[in-house]
Amino acid sequence: KTNNNEIKAYYNVCQHRAHRLVQGTGNAPRLICPYHAWTYELTGELRSGPNLSSVPDFDKQSICLTEIRIENFCGFLFANLDPMAKPMRVWFPNVFEELSAFVPDINDLVPVEWVEIPEKCNWKVSVENYSECYHCQLNHPTFANGIVKANTYDIQPQGYCLRHTTECQNLEKMSYPIDLSANEFAGQYSSWFLWPMMSFQVYPGNLLNTYHWRPVDHEHVVVHRGWFASPNQDVEVIRELAKQDRETTVEEDIQLVESVQQGLGSRGYKPGPLVLDPNSGVKSEHSIAELQRWMRESVDG
Repeated sequence: KTNNNEIKAYYNVCQHRAHRLVQGTGNAPRLICPYHAWTYELTGELRSGPNLSSVPDFDKQSICLTEIRIENFCGFLFANLDPMAKPMRVWFPNVFEELSAFVPDINDLVPVEWVEIPEKCNWKVSVENYSECYHCQLNHPTFANGIVKANTYDIQPQGYCLRHTTECQNLEKMSYPIDLSANEFAGQYSSWFLWPMMSFQVYPGNLLNTYHWRPVDHEHVVVHRGWFASPNQDVEVIRELAKQDRETTVEEDIQLVESVQQGLGSRGYKPGPLVLDPNSGVKSEHSIAELQRWMRESVDG
């Protein structure tokens, strides 16, 4: 963040001899390369370097760190290496407004739990598993019976977003307490999967959590799960919910996606058709067809 509170991001490389500028985390008033002490302002401009006055016709104004496009989306910072990419509000229409309505104090949230989940599968296997609830009632009893009414679950494309919606479970069956009067959306579950590897998920009670898939290689991915709280939310409820989620839904999904990855390597596997119900709903895989279409678009350029 610059002195005028502007958020900037740069490639982590010195413009002199390509050494990495920084490592780890922290704060600094300037960026100093450890190789030859070339020093940059937080705005990216070169400030100084040893003996630069000896360089003939040296133009310090022409040296600047290479900037990365960064976008503040509901308080979360997204970097994009394509300077020509369309803004997130174009790629993911209405998501900013919907998230802000489901979590009115989203800009005041702080992280309370962070879980890293290694999975032995290709990232697309994990994303596809997340992007349908055809398997939920059979494989996720806590989620399907103690959080949502699975029979009301639906997923619809919204630009390059998959919007998950459903009602919360009856209050006497909920696995954690919620206050339906807290917000007009407190009794709903909604998830916004942002192609290709990020999802905002709001559990009943306006509880925000996130998914971020980070591929390791073609057979391994790490799913990063974040849980957030506002000043007026009970942190212990969120911590317990994160623990419940890790021990039930997450663990159940690990077994599923790793089995799928093994099956994909079998010479006996001959892909069957997707279940595409024209009425959509929980027993339809139309969302998977949409994901696969986006993937083909990306590969074809």
